[in-house]
Amino acid sequence: MKEVRIVAINPGSTSTKIAVYQETEPIFLKNIKHTTEELAPFPRISDQFRYRKEIILKQFSEADISLEEVRAVMGRGGLLKPIPSGVYEVNELMLRDLQDSTRGEHASNLGGLIAHDIALELPDAKAYIADPIVVDELEDIARISGHPLFERLSIFHALNQKAVAREYARANQKKYEELNLIVVHLGGGITVGAHRKGRVIDVNQGLDGEGPFTPERSGTLPVGSLIRLCFSGKYSLKEVLAMNKGEGGLVAYLGTNNAEEVEKMIDAGDLNAKMIYDAMAYQVAKCVGEMFVVLKCEADAILITGGIAYDKKFVAFIQDHVSKLAPVHVFPGEDEMRALAMNGLLLIKGELEPKEYK
Repeated sequence: MKEVRIVAINPGSTSTKIAVYQETEPIFLKNIKHTTEELAPFPRISDQFRYRKEIILKQFSEADISLEEVRAVMGRGGLLKPIPSGVYEVNELMLRDLQDSTRGEHASNLGGLIAHDIALELPDAKAYIADPIVVDELEDIARISGHPLFERLSIFHALNQKAVAREYARANQKKYEELNLIVVHLGGGITVGAHRKGRVIDVNQGLDGEGPFTPERSGTLPVGSLIRLCFSGKYSLKEVLAMNKGEGGLVAYLGTNNAEEVEKMIDAGDLNAKMIYDAMAYQVAKCVGEMFVVLKCEADAILITGGIAYDKKFVAFIQDHVSKLAPVHVFPGEDEMRALAMNGLLLIKGELEPKEYK
């Protein structure tokens, strides 16, 4: 088969990561930063679509990257309807849901929009998304919250969790669908998933309200205290939402969302910083324990991934609490660009069938 190229696009709140892969090898990687001033003219995230697309094409042009051989343009999936894991070809319904932000505003909504527009300009390419954050494979019992007005939702780092789980399975000559795994993603958001035979049957909704606190999210809070705060008259809805996501977690306690800065504070003898950082790891470990029970105490491995997984002391704290449950393996970082590209390659080779977004 003639070597083909795959484009991967991963929009974040203040950055856009782009890559071009020749088969399995990256031939171009770029993390484009966007300042607050640059994004200020756009009232809604979806309004940034043309701006970001033009910057991406400019980067390819300046690097003299030819897109003629591109067969798949892979965009990071956004806040769509809950869907099973897989790769989805971008269609009109998906474009409408992403453009209208029917399920919420999120920078990842731009992934499918930009991918589709770029693919239209190429001779032999189609646009896809893979394992978006709304992948929903929850068991019905996991959806029950405690009150019928509130249903637990599946919103998590599906792309990275699934990619790491499959990587572990390949390294051990197993199929992902044969294993029971607990996958921990440690980043700006933290999610812990129970993967049973290829399906994430339970996971904390890490986007805005469940599980361990994170560098900038408050996680699960004492609900009674939260309700009373909301009706105290001291805070607006916008302020409370910010406490929950953006100004919670490490930001609220220590004034930074940068885990490396917290490490430096600890190394300098800041005992409060150590207590807060340890508490975050402690809550992660508790969540691992929950997912171990979800898997009926039968886990083949615990996989730790994400940016904070580079912090050996943080990971060691978690390992000290959970290593008796199952072997712990660490996959630092979040190689979502490679995961997007590999899904595209499997499509092109015919080893994976695209699904339809309905």
